[in-house]
Amino acid sequence: MTNVLYIGNALSKKGKTSTTIDTLSKKLSEFCTVSVASKKTNKVLRLLDMVWSVFRNSTQTDYVLIDTYSTANFYYALIVSQVCKLLGNKYIPILHGGNLEKRLIRNPKLCGLLFKGAYKLVTPSKFLKSVFANHGYDNSIFIPNTIEIDNYKFNNREIKEIKLLWVRSFSSIYNPELAIMVLENLKKKGYSSTLTMIGPEIDGSLKRVEQIANEKKLNVLFTGKLSKKEWIKISEGHNIFINTTSIDNTPVSVIEAMALGLPIISTNVGGMPYLIEDTKEGLLVPPNNAEAMSNAIIEIINDNSLKKSLVSNARAKVEKFDWEIVKPKWELLLQ
Repeated sequence: MTNVLYIGNALSKKGKTSTTIDTLSKKLSEFCTVSVASKKTNKVLRLLDMVWSVFRNSTQTDYVLIDTYSTANFYYALIVSQVCKLLGNKYIPILHGGNLEKRLIRNPKLCGLLFKGAYKLVTPSKFLKSVFANHGYDNSIFIPNTIEIDNYKFNNREIKEIKLLWVRSFSSIYNPELAIMVLENLKKKGYSSTLTMIGPEIDGSLKRVEQIANEKKLNVLFTGKLSKKEWIKISEGHNIFINTTSIDNTPVSVIEAMALGLPIISTNVGGMPYLIEDTKEGLLVPPNNAEAMSNAIIEIINDNSLKKSLVSNARAKVEKFDWEIVKPKWELLLQ
């Protein structure tokens, strides 16, 4: 059986959002022996644990998977990759975040150190695959983020009152303030509307958004971090999903909302147009534009045939992301 060491921020049990390392590592264990690092919250200790895990498991490891982001965590991936090179281990960066292109432009030498020595690059979106190809990296393969489709009950909702749902970490790159502005805009247009925002605090954005909502006296429910099962249960009482990000790749929360039958309205950034074809599987609007997003919501509630078409097409697309369909791609890569 193939031995895999998965390196990333496995912090879901420490109050952080569940990420790919939490979900994919469990799936890969169906046909691989998988070790994970790191669960340490302190950044320095986490990096040391990652590096030590590579050294400790070097002779037993066939592949090292490395979650790779565009932010400060990029340097975790860079350092771990160089340790892998030193020890002769094959490593595979799994690319996350729609802002990796800026990293490629800003730090081409560091990116070369990380990406050119990789066995393969795994891109969960065709967007990032095209970005890396444009920068001369031809060793990437597309393996989409995955869900278990049977866990998502499809519901074609009626919309009598607008009940917006937002699910993401509270980070400035995801622009949670825009959700508040959209709700305010709908209120000004005379539409009865509520908003639920689900996700953990990351950089102070939650506190800031709560303050804005209170100042504007808007009906917003902040739940904090919820388990997948909990937020899916809450989604049953909502009828439109909004994705407000300024930077994005292929967010699992949007894929899940598509599977549940929630009509999607998203900013047209990063990998979103690769995931959602505008007017076919959802509506895409310019970033940081509350008026455009509000008008898209109104368009959906006023056109029932459009809504039915969007949710039906969206569900059909994400059924292709089911684990049983994606699994053979990982098996082929790690055989």
